[in-house]
Amino acid sequence: MTRVPRSATRPSVPAPLLILTAAILWGLLGILGKKAQAAGVAPLEVAFWRAILAGGLYAVHSAVIRAPLPRGRDLLVTACFGIAGVSVFYGSYQLAVRAGGASLASVLLYTAPAFVALMGWAFLREKLGQREILAVLGTLGGIALISLGGGKGINATPAALAWGLVAGFTYSLYYLYGKAFFDRYTPAALLAVALPVGAVALLPFVHFSAKTAGAWQSLGAIAVFSTYLAYLAYSAGLRSLPATQASVIASLEPVVAAGLAAALFHEQLSALGLLGAALMLSVGKKKEAHPAVE
Repeated sequence: MTRVPRSATRPSVPAPLLILTAAILWGLLGILGKKAQAAGVAPLEVAFWRAILAGGLYAVHSAVIRAPLPRGRDLLVTACFGIAGVSVFYGSYQLAVRAGGASLASVLLYTAPAFVALMGWAFLREKLGQREILAVLGTLGGIALISLGGGKGINATPAALAWGLVAGFTYSLYYLYGKAFFDRYTPAALLAVALPVGAVALLPFVHFSAKTAGAWQSLGAIAVFSTYLAYLAYSAGLRSLPATQASVIASLEPVVAAGLAAALFHEQLSALGLLGAALMLSVGKKKEAHPAVE
């Protein structure tokens, strides 16, 4: 969906494998978040450490490649995006994991294509055609089926659905922001600003707790693997792979999350819930709506 400048140099690793790697790393996000929460770290503290640690990595990355940071109005817009696209997104996703489970949170994240279609129509004057309408209707139908079906170890409560939808909506904001800025600045430089701003905005709501070594391992893995390295793999693969094909491969993320949640936490969507998830993912593939970073 968002565009990464293409270069003549192709990655030594096949592009589909890079996109698949990113999907797997993103699929670990809910699992690692749930492990951190089980170790006593509150959801918003998980979101804070994800933002501040990964933001530091992006800052070092952008400094090494000497990428210019946004200035003036662009800096202000990026800071605002950091509040919505980092503070609210990271926080609501972890709250969705706590309320409903890792697999449900990952599936609900893929309401983003429907939000992208509606926002593109409302703000960018993009045509709301048959595919976009089907994406919206399919998403609504999928949510209804998941709500009715539930599943083992999955709590499709109003709170879980609400936080999941907030996460999906704020995730979709990467489309509007990315379309305006990712062709003008290196994404790592933008995230070097947005993530620390998001962490600071979360700070008043975070209650820090004493953490075990296992908790720190989960938090570090979220920042390094499910944020920083996942983005690098996805952006590298996108340089030599059409965005549509990359989006299809990346949509394996909730499949990975659901499989790991079933194996580690015994979470399992019911048959009706699986039908709803399949409906959402199938219509989501019809819209290039996978941001360059999650």
